[in-house]
Amino acid sequence: MCGFSGIFNYINNLAVTPEILRTMNRELVHRGPDDEGFYFQDNIGLAFRRLSIIDLDTGNQPIHNEDKS
Repeated sequence: MCGFSGIFNYINNLAVTPEILRTMNRELVHRGPDDEGFYFQDNIGLAFRRLSIIDLDTGNQPIHNEDKS
């Protein structure tokens, strides 16, 4: 099963420290050892771990639309 983690600094709007989110994501390696990904924008940071079971070639995260918005 895949795993997700994230940080949202909603009180002080501080930028997310990438190393903190990377440390959180390393703790989830048992949830998905096959891939990892990160998204940072201002005071939001998201991370995931992927366990490749189905959709092996096109299932990488994050998934976005054609213009990547």
